[in-house]
Amino acid sequence: MKESLNSITIIIPVFNEEAGIKRIIPSFENYLHRTTLAVRILFVNDGSTDKSLLQIKKVCSLYDFVDYISFEKNAGLSAAIRAGFQTATTHWVGYIDADLQTNPSDFLKLEALIPKYDLVTGKREARRDNRVKIISSLLANWFRNALLHDSVGDSGCPLKIIKRKVALDMPFFKGNHRFFPALTLLQGKSIVEVPIKHYPRLTGKSKFNLGNRLLSPLQDSLAVRWMMQRKTHFIISQSSIRKNKIDIM
Repeated sequence: MKESLNSITIIIPVFNEEAGIKRIIPSFENYLHRTTLAVRILFVNDGSTDKSLLQIKKVCSLYDFVDYISFEKNAGLSAAIRAGFQTATTHWVGYIDADLQTNPSDFLKLEALIPKYDLVTGKREARRDNRVKIISSLLANWFRNALLHDSVGDSGCPLKIIKRKVALDMPFFKGNHRFFPALTLLQGKSIVEVPIKHYPRLTGKSKFNLGNRLLSPLQDSLAVRWMMQRKTHFIISQSSIRKNKIDIM
């Protein structure tokens, strides 16, 4: 089936967010009424150990545009987002965290720019997190930008829209969701950052710790820089392959 250029799947990774699941689809009401895209929503249950999966199933039974997939065990945020990219069949994919510290209505700001860009990412303004989380994020973003020069101030912002093909062509590794802008530029594609609002967490618990928000991103930045430095360009000038030749797999 040919994908529609006017379609998007919003991926919502979930890990132990049972108390907030019922709030998520109602929070999309304004966006769904105003968007020009055909929207599907995909929950990815990342091996939750609470009743998140049960709550997700209840939500999916109420809305025909909402689906879910569920991991056997916890695999991490990058894996959950990647699985969503692979499961989606739409031209565009987006994602938002289940904690709703970003507003689905801000997808409208991102949508306005997708005709010109391959990735549109949010930049959280006036972040409503604790001081340790904010400072560690600032340090990680500064270090990443100093190495990768992606000109993005909030690479890990959990509100993005990206062409699905571009998303699937990114190298996959644990933590790669923090580097979507740099990995998009690595493909020679275009990106832009848009200011969005940020809100305090109302339910659930943050998965933040210094290891996954500071130390690991610093190490990963070095790995991504290595990939960027090893990037090779080539141009095919001649070929014997005809368009009607059969591909042999």
